[in-house]
Amino acid sequence: MVKDWVLKILYLESVSSTQDYIKNLLKDKKIQAPYAVVSNIQTAGIGSRGNQWQGLAGNLFLSFAINIKDLPSDLRLESSSIYLAYLFKEVLLEFDSNVWLKWPNDFYLDNLKLGGVICNIVNDTLICGIGLNLVSSPDGFAKLDIEVSKKELLEKYFIKIKKHFSWKQVFSKYKLEFYKSKDFYTHGGDIKISLEDATLFSDGSIMINDERIYSLR
Repeated sequence: MVKDWVLKILYLESVSSTQDYIKNLLKDKKIQAPYAVVSNIQTAGIGSRGNQWQGLAGNLFLSFAINIKDLPSDLRLESSSIYLAYLFKEVLLEFDSNVWLKWPNDFYLDNLKLGGVICNIVNDTLICGIGLNLVSSPDGFAKLDIEVSKKELLEKYFIKIKKHFSWKQVFSKYKLEFYKSKDFYTHGGDIKISLEDATLFSDGSIMINDERIYSLR
């Protein structure tokens, strides 16, 4: 367990982007990690590859900052989104959800996406953003298959992070469900790549067509 790890959570009604908001707070030295920002509405959320994550009211829009030194020593930073996404998925499973994690950072129910994780590194801090269709979803996406309050969900999630599970512990479970990802695609830059023949390595990277791809690019 991480010693002296006290995370503060700021709840907002509306914000353009929780990622940008927490980055600005850190830049202006108004807060220090660990710290989290949660909003009920997000008008310009940031998704993977710079895409916008559509924010419907009442869903989960979360960004939090952790000092890199507080992450497991065996975690490769490029696989941070896998590590933090899988811990979040485990919490959802404790509430009896059937959510699974598609490589590297997307939450799925069956074959529909309902959220995802994006990580960025700013100096000595990791910024992690999580978006999840908690109560409603746009066309073509799923919403969570259980009812759970944001506060209870986040309380359990941050407790799990604080327990400081090693990457090896998390990866040993994640690799058992990696086969589900093989029916889907990932992206290398702007190129859509099938995961059908992907090989998963112990550091969280995959090999496709002789190219090594990491979650954090």
